[in-house]
Amino acid sequence: MSSGWARAALSHRICTGIGRRKLGTLIEELAPSWLAQQESRLRTRRGRDRLRAEGAGPGHDLPFADRVIVTLVVLRFQLPHAALAVFYGVHRSTITRAVGEIRPLLAARGFAVPGKPGLRLRTLPDVFAYAAAEGVRLRIDGTEVQVRRPPAGRPGRRAFVSGKKKQNTGKATAISDAAGRLLWLGAFRPGRMHDVTALRTEGIEDLLRQHPDVQAEVDAGYQGLARDFPGQVSAPPKKPRTDAHPTRRPAGNGTGTSSPPSGSASSTPSPNPNNGGRCSATSDAASTFRRPPRPSPGWSPTAPPSADHMRPTLQASTDRPQSCTYS
Repeated sequence: MSSGWARAALSHRICTGIGRRKLGTLIEELAPSWLAQQESRLRTRRGRDRLRAEGAGPGHDLPFADRVIVTLVVLRFQLPHAALAVFYGVHRSTITRAVGEIRPLLAARGFAVPGKPGLRLRTLPDVFAYAAAEGVRLRIDGTEVQVRRPPAGRPGRRAFVSGKKKQNTGKATAISDAAGRLLWLGAFRPGRMHDVTALRTEGIEDLLRQHPDVQAEVDAGYQGLARDFPGQVSAPPKKPRTDAHPTRRPAGNGTGTSSPPSGSASSTPSPNPNNGGRCSATSDAASTFRRPPRPSPGWSPTAPPSADHMRPTLQASTDRPQSCTYS
């Protein structure tokens, strides 16, 4: 399979997520940084400056444009590196090395701001400065992605075991605007670390103090941050404990049951004919129950249903007397 055919197929918008025109612009933007990175690596390996002119020597098995395309495809679909190596006719390690070179360059570009083509947000302080200047209300949430299990004997191996996912994960914090458009993704930590702890290690508390006008919405995992900054961070109320008293549970707690108000028909005891009380006309209906239809012994799956075969039966309860005085 030729490299040109693979480039034509994988550079499609379905594979990379961006159009070919934007892809060409991205390649032109990343090329100087990649060339400087390669020159620095070669100089470190040689220990001196180059003796021949730049560009001399054998070429790369995977050109720079294909390296960018392969990295975008891996980030979009998480395809195995060995499968992409078959497309280009190279070894799997070549794809792995290319992805390792391009990913830091893409991350260094930062995040584009909707409606402001020349503005890029690269750090968390950039996000708060932009929110304070434009009056943007932020939304903060954490996400977990499954990762490979660290090798045995590695220090801190258990730190990747997430208590929520019950598997090895990596945690990242995402910040978006009120419309849900992503502004920043970072604070990468092991999955066992709590959401608010991962964000506090990035210095969000100092940023909230520096920008008192910035408002943020968080989920229940950031209750501590909302408690420390009640005027800036809003979080949903805590979920009630399962063993809490029903009267202490807020309305709409999702349990599906609620205690009836005092004096309602369901909380008022029904009169009992044994103690002289009157019985309403619905007493017999309340003391009976409808059994599901039961087929008779002559029922056949191929025969048409008969009214006698599927006749429901009513059985009166014997716990209450059948004689009632109706008003």
